Amino acid sequence: MSDTRAHRESILDQFTRQAVPFATAPSIRDEAALRTVVEFSGCGPNDTVLDVACGPGILACAFAKVARHVTGIDLTPAMLERARLLQQEQGLANVTWHQGDVLPLPFSDASFTLVVSRFAFHHLLEPGAVLKEMRRVCAPGGTVMVIDSAPAPEKAAAFNAMERLRDPSHTRALPVGEHLALFVNASLGEPRQTFYRLEGELEGLLSRSFPKPGDADRIRELFRGSLADDALDIQARRVGQQIHYGFPVAVIAARR
Repeated sequence: MSDTRAHRESILDQFTRQAVPFATAPSIRDEAALRTVVEFSGCGPNDTVLDVACGPGILACAFAKVARHVTGIDLTPAMLERARLLQQEQGLANVTWHQGDVLPLPFSDASFTLVVSRFAFHHLLEPGAVLKEMRRVCAPGGTVMVIDSAPAPEKAAAFNAMERLRDPSHTRALPVGEHLALFVNASLGEPRQTFYRLEGELEGLLSRSFPKPGDADRIRELFRGSLADDALDIQARRVGQQIHYGFPVAVIAARR
C-alpha cells in the first residue's frame, strides 16, 4: 500500500471513530473560538465560503450564520453525517456538503470568496499543495485562512510526538513560521495572524481519542512531565485532580 493510501485509510479509521466524540467536544464547539475565527475572516453576507476538511461542520455552520452560502468538504462520511445533523439542529438552509478528497479540490477556479480550513493541516501529507488548491478555488480579492495547531519551534518535535501517539493519523503540526512560509509559497498576500489556546482536560481528550494499546498511559506521562517545564507547549496545569491544557492555535489569513 502506498504512503498516501495508507495515510488516507488511517484518517478514515480515526475520524470515523472520532465523529461523535469530536463533534461534541466542548473545546471544538467553543463559541468564543468560533467567533474569533469568523470575525477575523471578515466574512459578510455576500461571501461564499468553502470549509476544507470540514469535519462535523461546526465551523461551516458558524460561517453559515453570517455568509450567503457555505460548502463543506470532508473525506469521512461519518463526519458529514454529524455535519448534516448539526445543520438541521441549527435550522440552516444555506449549507451544502461534499464527500471527497481535498487534493485536488473538486471545484472550479475562483469558486468561493473565502476558503478556510480548521484543524486539518496537521493531518495532511502535503499541506503546501492543499493550500495552493485553496488559493486556486478562491476568487481574486478573496481570503484564504488556515486555523491549526502551531507549537513553538523548539517544542514542536515533542508536541508532534505526543500527538502522533494520541492520533496515529497526525502528521505534523507546523510552527507559525512554517505556516507563513506555506502562504508565501502559495503566492498569497501578506498574512494576518491571531492566536488562541484550545482548552481542555486530559482525560476528556483521551476519551475521544483512539491511541494504540498502551499509548494512553504514555500520553499521561508526557502531560505530567510537561507540568514542570511546559515541554509540550500546552500550558499543562493541575486543576484539582485533573490535568488541564491549552494547545497553541494559530489563525492565519491572507488575500488571494
